[in-house]
Amino acid sequence: MRKRWLPIFLIPFLLFHGYNAKAAEKEERNWQDETIYFLMVDRFNNGDASNDFNVNMNDPKAYQGGDFQGVIDKLDYLKDMGFTAIWLTPIFDNQDGGYHGYWINDFYKTDEHFGSIEKFKELVKEAHKRDMKVIVDFVANHVGPDNPWVNDPAKKDWFHEKKPIIGSGQSSLENGWIYDLPDLNQDNPEVKKYLIDAAKWWIKETDIDGYRLDTVKHVPITFWKDFAKEVKSVKKNFYLLGEVWSEDPNYIKKYQEAGIDGLVDYPLNGPLKEAFVKPDVSMERPFTMWDINKNIYPHPELMGSFLDNHDMQRYTRDMIEAKQFPGTRWQLALTYLYTTPEIPIVYYGTEIAQDGGNDPDNRRFMNFRANKDLIDYMTKIGELRQQLPALRRGDMKLLYQKDGMAVFKREYKDETVVVAINNTSKSQKVVIPEKDLKPDKELRGLQHDDLVKDKNGNYTIIIDREKSEIYALADKSGVNIKFISSLALVYIAFMIFLIAAWRRGKKNKNKNN
Repeated sequence: MRKRWLPIFLIPFLLFHGYNAKAAEKEERNWQDETIYFLMVDRFNNGDASNDFNVNMNDPKAYQGGDFQGVIDKLDYLKDMGFTAIWLTPIFDNQDGGYHGYWINDFYKTDEHFGSIEKFKELVKEAHKRDMKVIVDFVANHVGPDNPWVNDPAKKDWFHEKKPIIGSGQSSLENGWIYDLPDLNQDNPEVKKYLIDAAKWWIKETDIDGYRLDTVKHVPITFWKDFAKEVKSVKKNFYLLGEVWSEDPNYIKKYQEAGIDGLVDYPLNGPLKEAFVKPDVSMERPFTMWDINKNIYPHPELMGSFLDNHDMQRYTRDMIEAKQFPGTRWQLALTYLYTTPEIPIVYYGTEIAQDGGNDPDNRRFMNFRANKDLIDYMTKIGELRQQLPALRRGDMKLLYQKDGMAVFKREYKDETVVVAINNTSKSQKVVIPEKDLKPDKELRGLQHDDLVKDKNGNYTIIIDREKSEIYALADKSGVNIKFISSLALVYIAFMIFLIAAWRRGKKNKNKNN
């Protein structure tokens, strides 16, 4: 009897002593609420040995065996870490050797190494069961060198004349052959129709939720305007994430104005990596970039922030070269990524601090070895990002920054979250005036249970070296008369119930005797 009712007695105490984030108003889920895990299908997980054609684990440029079934098998793994969306490299039929998916042969078929279209539909369905969205890489700029169209006289005008890209002029970018790949002529109405029809077909056929658009700046902006309009007509809230490799936000913004919802934020990437690769480095530039983005992009909140991807050296390698411990470095960098505006994009293997140099070494097969500390950390900040709307939708204001120590706040409606990141080699004390927050409140640490109360008009945050804390601004804790009264009524009602149950049981026992 005692064991059965003990949890009921404990629950009010747990509710009283623990911090519960305020329940957010039920709002329509938007793309700025997502946390994206980016994976290369061939390099992630082998779930079906029957499609292991030409697999050679010893050749970094050969197929490694990853497939749709492998992704399905790991959906719970990704969900448990807090990811709400997955981005897959191109899944379309590629020429031999196109393990990465960017040498497309047929836009209407899945690659035989990954599985059938029925298996891909199952992947999308299983992801949706877990409330996860699916983004697929779409290539509109070029096809594989051996694509049948290349040698088809009837499709000669489907391609631009073969010539290299020279300089950064827009004409050369759009008409030249990048990496000697046959460059499609999107000004040709047949090519334009084919690409848009194929893109719409996959949405209708498989119910995917978004496209990551490859090599965007190499395709005319007039094409992207029509492409965006057409594909978004098929499914509500369909997301387009574009790749424009440029350091100039003013250059990138025109593609968002053309209808591409968000772009991977290359201008932020460099300053972000520099800030966290080692301690005692100023974080001024990443915060300055957000101020710039707010004033340039129509929808800065839909941009995608990232630390590395399949086209650059692994960030773990940068840390190793700087003679740093990757686990600590990643925790601090990911804290920034998860708690600042923009949609965080995490490259597969980050959770195990996977190492790798430039392509193809940055595309090693995922081995899922345990890195419990980092996985647990990502899981925790992933939970906080979902629980606290201010971390996904709030404004951001920098409260303090010096030589690697930063404190900033995110505000959304009546919720205020304060983030402190100590990327220095010493413990730090930062005094935040109450005018920058609110008077007579307290900051409740949600990662390490820190508690900072407003004292003499200031909030004094003390944080260990190379650590971070996410605080919720809340009323000062103390005796809550209303809560205690309500709790007393609950216990009185419960005791009456127990006495009544005891009397009823005793009465039944006497009858039976």
